[in-house]
Amino acid sequence: MNEVAILLPAFNEELTLKDTILSFFHEVPKALIVVIDNNSKDKTAQIAKETFEEYNINGILLRENRQGKGNAIRYAFKKIDAKIYVMADADMTYPAFQVHELINAIKYEDIDMCIGDRLSNGTYEKENTRALHSFGNSLVKNLVNKLFASNINDIMSGYRAFSRHFVKHYPILVEGFELETDMSLHALDKRFRIKEIPIEYKDRPDGSLSKLNTFDDGFKVLLTIFRIFRYYRPFIFFTILSFVFLVLCLICSIPVFDDWFTHKYIYHVPLAILATGLGLISIIFFSLGIMLDSISHLSKLEFEQRTL
Repeated sequence: MNEVAILLPAFNEELTLKDTILSFFHEVPKALIVVIDNNSKDKTAQIAKETFEEYNINGILLRENRQGKGNAIRYAFKKIDAKIYVMADADMTYPAFQVHELINAIKYEDIDMCIGDRLSNGTYEKENTRALHSFGNSLVKNLVNKLFASNINDIMSGYRAFSRHFVKHYPILVEGFELETDMSLHALDKRFRIKEIPIEYKDRPDGSLSKLNTFDDGFKVLLTIFRIFRYYRPFIFFTILSFVFLVLCLICSIPVFDDWFTHKYIYHVPLAILATGLGLISIIFFSLGIMLDSISHLSKLEFEQRTL
């Protein structure tokens, strides 16, 4: 078993991959460096192999043809056996010289997930030129911290270290760049020990293109918010839906009640039927919220018992 494994998911990263590998190799020469070629169309795989051979690096190249960072890391978690895992991007945006701080938190402080925080020292805001991405980060961060009574600064950071315990008990069900948010949610929901360390973030070098898309990822942020409520706070989610349908029910009921109190007869029969249906839907959603909240509690109980 390796002491430390550094995981570098890479999709068309031929311009920055070699420098990324060498930067981590110089900091942690005994670590296993794993490049996961995520269906690249350039020389990513070739550069990884050549770099490993040229500098006699303890490295391995994995291939994951299913597109998405979540798929790449899932495959690496499955194939690589280590005591400590470090995840970073292959684009030179995360500082390799700070990897020791992340590793030491796992090794000496009994932390399950250590997050490289890009936000608290302002380096991400300074380097990042995509304002909507910062807005999305803040939106998800505030929502998660509110729902889980936590205080995580950088929910979406891609620079993290994990304990073996976390890795072997984290089912990766997402495929793309929602991975980091999903990791944070799983750690909070299952009460893993989390620590953040401020890091120096740098934007991609000139010529290296980001795989992020402002509008596509904006939609993913909204979808993430939807999933947070649905999966992690089902009672709140279905209670809100129940309230919406209850309000619609009451609005549709106004002419019906007016008919009854004024004429002792209901003239708006279709509205009466619609209001009844909306009221029943409201009751169903509220009942679902109660049942799914109970199931969620039992799931957490089972997880705690299974991981003791």
